[in-house]
Amino acid sequence: MSLMESISGVRGIFGSSLTPEVVVRYAHAFAEFCNKQPVVIGRDGRITGKIIANIFVSSLLAKGCDVRAIGICPTPTVALETEHSDAAGGVIVTASHNPIEWNGLKFLNSDGIFLDAEENRALREHFKNEYTYAGWNEIGTYSSIPEAIDKHIEAVLGMQHIDIDAIRKRKFKVALDCVNAAGGVIVPKLLERLGCEVIPLYCDVSGVFAHTPEPLPENLTQLAETVRNEKADIGIAVDPDVDRLVIIDEKGNAIGEEYSIATVVKFILSHAETAERNRPVVINLSTTRAVEDIAAAYGAPVIRTPVGEINVVKQMRESNAIIGGEGSGGIIHPAVHFGRDAIVGIAIILQYLTEFGKQISELRAALPNYFIRKDKIQIHDTNPDTILQSIAENVSGKGLINREDGIRIDYPDYWIHFRKSNTEPIIRIIAEARTSEEATNIVKKYKENLTNLMNTAGIVGT
Repeated sequence: MSLMESISGVRGIFGSSLTPEVVVRYAHAFAEFCNKQPVVIGRDGRITGKIIANIFVSSLLAKGCDVRAIGICPTPTVALETEHSDAAGGVIVTASHNPIEWNGLKFLNSDGIFLDAEENRALREHFKNEYTYAGWNEIGTYSSIPEAIDKHIEAVLGMQHIDIDAIRKRKFKVALDCVNAAGGVIVPKLLERLGCEVIPLYCDVSGVFAHTPEPLPENLTQLAETVRNEKADIGIAVDPDVDRLVIIDEKGNAIGEEYSIATVVKFILSHAETAERNRPVVINLSTTRAVEDIAAAYGAPVIRTPVGEINVVKQMRESNAIIGGEGSGGIIHPAVHFGRDAIVGIAIILQYLTEFGKQISELRAALPNYFIRKDKIQIHDTNPDTILQSIAENVSGKGLINREDGIRIDYPDYWIHFRKSNTEPIIRIIAEARTSEEATNIVKKYKENLTNLMNTAGIVGT
C-alpha cells in the first residue's frame, strides 16, 4: 500500500509506506512551510504515534523551529492551541479512523485549520527540496503544554446555552467508547465536569484498538450492549482523534453518524435569535437531507460544499455560517473553532437532552427521518471522469445535478452522489431515501448501471 496523500494530510502503514525517512522529510517541508516559526504537535495515542512524534519533533528542532508538544490529545485540541497562540502551524500524528497498522500526519496553518489545496501544494513543493539543518546554536526549543486539554474543555463549556448546573442535575449515566485512543484523555474529564456517571469502555489510551476504530454501528456492538446492560441514558463513541461523534440511544440503537450534525443543527437554530437564522448552515454534498429540512423549519439557508473538512470550513468562514459539519459525525461550531470537534458535539447534545427532558430515542424520533446507504465499485483502468460524465449526460433533465464533487443528483424523494476516490480505483456511491429499503435499492440499481457501463461502454440508465 503506497502513501496516501490528500488535502487531509498523509497516511500510510508504519514501516512500509510511512517510514521514518518520510516523516523526516515531511517535518523538513512543514518547517519550511511555517518559516521555521513555532509549531504545535499532538498525537492520537496509536502505538506508533510516540515514535513518529519524536522523529517529527526532533527534525523540527534541528531545523530551528520551536516546538510546543501537547502529547496524546484530540485533533481539535491541537487546532485550538495553534489558533490561540503565536504558532505558525500545527501537526497531529494520526490516521483518524484507519486500522492500527496505519498512522499519518495532519497539518494545520496558523489559524488552526487544515491546509487548503494551495497550501498543500506549497508544502509538497518543500517536500521535494533538499533540506538543511540549523547550527548547534540555532536549534529550536521544546516545551510541553499539557494544559491544552483543560483549555479545550473550558472553551467547550463556555459555549452559549450550555448550562453546566442543569446538565449536572440530570445525572446522566453515559457508556463511553474511546477505542483506547485520544478520547480517553479528554472525554471522561468533560463528562465528569458535567456530573455524568461514566461507564468507560476502551478508554485506557494504550493505542491498542479493541475493535475497528471507525465509529460505525457494526463496530460499536459492545458499546450498544453495555448501554442496554447498564441501563445507561446514552452511549457515546468517538474515533481515535476525536473529531467524529456517534451516539447510541438508551435502547442500544445507533442513531447514525448523520444525526450527530442534524441534532446539533436543530439545537443551535432553536436557540438562535431571528436575525441569526439568516446565517447559513454549511454541510457537504454527502450529508443527510435532514439538515436541510431542519434549517427550512427555522428559515435558515443551507450551503453544500464538496466533501472534505477544509471545504466546509472555508465556506463557513466566507459566509459567516452559524453552524456546519459533515455527516460522518463531524460537528463544526464557529463559536469554538472552525474544525470538526466531537467534544463540542457531546456538550451540545447533553444540553439538548437536558432541555428536551425525555430519552435520546425520543429526541431522535422528533427529527426528520432518512436513511443513507453507501457502496463502491471497482473501476480498474477506466477513467472515472468519463464514467461520471456519462452519468451526468444520461440524467440531464431528470434530476437536479451538482458537479462540484463528482456527480450528485437530487430527486424529490431521494438523492444519490457519485465520487471518485483520490486514493483507490473506485467510485463511491452514496444514496439517501425515506426508508432503508429504498436507499438500499437505489444504490443497488445504480451500481448495476455502472457495471453495465464499464462492460458495454454504454450509457448509465436511471
